Amino acid sequence: MVRIEASILSADFARLGEQAREAEDAGVDGIQIDVMDGRFVPNITFGPGVVRALRPLVQVPLDVHLMVVEPERTVAWFAAAGADRLIVHQEACLHPHRVLQSIRELGVEVGITINPGTSVAVLEELIDLVDLVQVMTVNPGFGGQAFLYSQLTKIRRLREMLDARGLAVPIAVDGGIDPRTAPLVVEAGATVLIAGSSIYNSRATIAENVAALRASVS
Repeated sequence: MVRIEASILSADFARLGEQAREAEDAGVDGIQIDVMDGRFVPNITFGPGVVRALRPLVQVPLDVHLMVVEPERTVAWFAAAGADRLIVHQEACLHPHRVLQSIRELGVEVGITINPGTSVAVLEELIDLVDLVQVMTVNPGFGGQAFLYSQLTKIRRLREMLDARGLAVPIAVDGGIDPRTAPLVVEAGATVLIAGSSIYNSRATIAENVAALRASVS
C-alpha cells in the first residue's frame, strides 16, 4: 500500500498545528517536517521546537527531514522533541555510517535521502542500515517546485538494488508530487509519497487534495 505524507513546508505557518491536524483527519499516513539551515540549502525553516509543538497535536508519525550540514549535531535534539524518523542527506554526512548508527541509538527510525544530482550508487553501502530511502525529485530548499522526470530512472535503479538484496525498505519520493506525477513514481517503485503544495493550496480543501492524490495511485 502506498503511504502519503504531508509536507508542512507548504502549510500556512500561522496555522501550522491546525493544518497538521487537518491533514491527519484527511487520512495522511504521516507528517514530514523539512528542517533547513540556510547552509546546506538556501532556505531557513523549522527547529526542534516546532516538532515538540506538533507532537501532542497529531497521532501520525512525524518524519523530520534534515536538510542541514553536520546533521550529527542536531539529531539528538529532534529525537528528544518527538520525531519518529530522522532523514539525513548522504551529501551532508562526512561519515554517513556513523550518523545513521547514532540515529538508531536514539531509538527512532533511520532514513537517508539523496539530491537529484547524486547517483543512487552512493547508497549501496548504506541501505542495510536504514528504514527508509528518500529520493529528492526536486532540488531541495523550496516547496512548489516542478517534478524532475529524470529521477524516475533513479527510483527504478534503487528498487532494483533493494530487491536484489531482499530488503523491504520503503522508497519515498519528495518534490513535485501531485495526482499527475504520483502514478509515475509508484510505477517506478516508490511506496511513500511526500506531498506539500498539492495538499496545501487554495484550489481545494486539504481533504479533497489528499483524496485526489490517493485516488491517483489506487
